[in-house]
Amino acid sequence: MNNLREERDKLAKEALLGIVGSFYKQFEDQAVPNIVLPTRTKANIEYNNNSEVWVYGNSTSTRSAKTVKGANQILKMSYTAEMLIKEHLDNNRGSTLRELYYISENWDIAKFREQPESDRMIEDLEIITAMQREDFHMRPEEDGATMFGSIRLKETTTRGERIIHCRDDVGEGGYQIPFNVDNIEFLDHDAKFVVAIETGGMMARLIENGFDEDYNAVLVHLKGQPARSTRRILKRLSEELGLPVLVFTDGDPWSYRIFASVAYGAIKSAHLSEYLAAPAAQFIGVQPSDIVDYDLSTDKLTEQDIKALRSELSDPRFDSEYWKTQIKLQLDIGKKAEQQAFAGKGLDFVTQRYLPDRLTEMGII
Repeated sequence: MNNLREERDKLAKEALLGIVGSFYKQFEDQAVPNIVLPTRTKANIEYNNNSEVWVYGNSTSTRSAKTVKGANQILKMSYTAEMLIKEHLDNNRGSTLRELYYISENWDIAKFREQPESDRMIEDLEIITAMQREDFHMRPEEDGATMFGSIRLKETTTRGERIIHCRDDVGEGGYQIPFNVDNIEFLDHDAKFVVAIETGGMMARLIENGFDEDYNAVLVHLKGQPARSTRRILKRLSEELGLPVLVFTDGDPWSYRIFASVAYGAIKSAHLSEYLAAPAAQFIGVQPSDIVDYDLSTDKLTEQDIKALRSELSDPRFDSEYWKTQIKLQLDIGKKAEQQAFAGKGLDFVTQRYLPDRLTEMGII
């Protein structure tokens, strides 16, 4: 794993040097420096039949030093690439996205106006190099999500290697997923499937009720809209270990989009869909039909909810009879429900009745 990390660092450095080198070559050729990037809009997202995820299409935009704005962007890209090489890759250091913004405060003419601008610069570098920000030792500000279950792994850190069992060696808080999941090597497991859970309350319920042991399940907390590291580990569990991944969320349109981001990718990170998305992932609930079948406690759909559901009816990620039937039903009943609504049937209902029934129905158990 250490050799693998060193090789990734070498590739990242070469890729960043290649960007700056291309600018230098354009100067030598007496050409105005420019760089071409895919257009990052919903209109430029298309389905890739081979990878079964959503990626950027062929629409592109050019940033050229012919304009003041374009020249500034190329200048900032050069400064950022230099910092990543000299501070991160050469010295085995890293920084957060927020720290990058503050580092640029010392760049005089190349400083970023606000953090969203520096965040977009890192995304630009990912697209151009076909690498990930983790390869540049860039990490998010927030903590990662957690994983709990019978799986043993080896994690390579800046302080060496650690072997961890994600149930026996951790507390009920679980194993914290690192920002760079490719520093993990799966050693062994006896899991049969993975449940990716939207809320912390439901994650705690399944752990407290021993669901992971009863059904040989690995539980992963999504923490709402999942971070890239969470989606990456779900993809690896799905593809490398061949484990079914089941996404368990609230029953509302925003939660359905959480599932879609896990399975098919998100617009903002479409350039990484083939790296992050797990197209074999399945939705286990809460379904609109569950609201009716189990007479769950509900809230009324808001106007924003209704608008989002109608939008999903034309979203290619929900273009199936299953989703059309469920979304139309939800619009008809005008209700939504949270995962915790199952507690109204008893604290053990979700682990002794709902999930076993759904897993049997889906052919998982």
